[in-house]
Amino acid sequence: MIRKLLLLFLLLLLAAILAGQELERRWQSPLVLPAAGALLEVAPGDSLRAVANRLHREGVLPYPGMLILYARWTGADQQIRHGEYRLLPPLTAPGLLELLRSGKVVQYQVTLPEGITLRQALAILASQEHLVPELEGPADARLLELVKPYQHPEGLFFPDTYQFSRGTTDFQVLQRAHRKLLQVLEAQWQGRATELPYETPYEALIMASIIERETGLPEEREEIAGVFVRRLQAGMRLQTDPTVIYGVGDGFDGNLRRSDLDDEDNAYNTYRRDGLPPTPIALPGLDSIRAALHPSAGTALYFVARGDGGHQFSATLAEHEAAVRKFQLQRRQDYRSSPRQKP
Repeated sequence: MIRKLLLLFLLLLLAAILAGQELERRWQSPLVLPAAGALLEVAPGDSLRAVANRLHREGVLPYPGMLILYARWTGADQQIRHGEYRLLPPLTAPGLLELLRSGKVVQYQVTLPEGITLRQALAILASQEHLVPELEGPADARLLELVKPYQHPEGLFFPDTYQFSRGTTDFQVLQRAHRKLLQVLEAQWQGRATELPYETPYEALIMASIIERETGLPEEREEIAGVFVRRLQAGMRLQTDPTVIYGVGDGFDGNLRRSDLDDEDNAYNTYRRDGLPPTPIALPGLDSIRAALHPSAGTALYFVARGDGGHQFSATLAEHEAAVRKFQLQRRQDYRSSPRQKP
């Protein structure tokens, strides 16, 4: 009798060991995923059971019940976070559970280049497949509220590359860009040069946006800033085309006319109005902000595009007029006002 009981016990023990080994094998077996992996979207409100059953139906998770029971027993089923996840082999069921608890969702990125306008930035954001477009344009009430106490949102967003997860809105990206702009501007303002013609950081930002639109050559930014700063200090008008073009707006067809330069109703016409324009005209980058706050010393009060992407600087009107005749009135065949793009 004792022998039979001992044999039965050993058989039961062996069965338990084998069952445990099989459960462990199933628990640690890799999910059925393609070599490139797969995307899993966990929507707000999705339960772990719903996610596990969906993966089972798709042939990815062979044993959903084990995952559901383990998660319920440990409380992990209440800790999963919604979002889009990339499942990469050899992912196992416990690895999947840890991933869903971590919130390490797939990240995409969008770049807002230096020198674009807010309208162009919104168009870039709207073109992103994984971003949700909410804003209705630069005059959207949410943007106006975001940039208070400033009255106009142009230029108040830092051009940079921003990462985001699926479902992020264009407004959320611009919230981050606005915070970063304020941080950068304040830090640069604190270390500014002395005797600048700006009363506020915002005026420096306006100048930075003009510098950004005037040149794409990093080595010219401080020199152009010096020209504009000296003109303001001397009571001269800035007389810069990019501000006029910005004021013309959507009506600009690529050809700046004499009538545009003579238009006194254009608040951005620096040929007809003194001082800085009322707002920035683009999204200035860090280098242009630095240049506005650290202009080069010198005597130049004028500059003209040479046609090779750079500018000729002049200290007197006579020198400037000679440069205009040389570079503008007798243009070379390959003339261009902006730098040649790198291949």
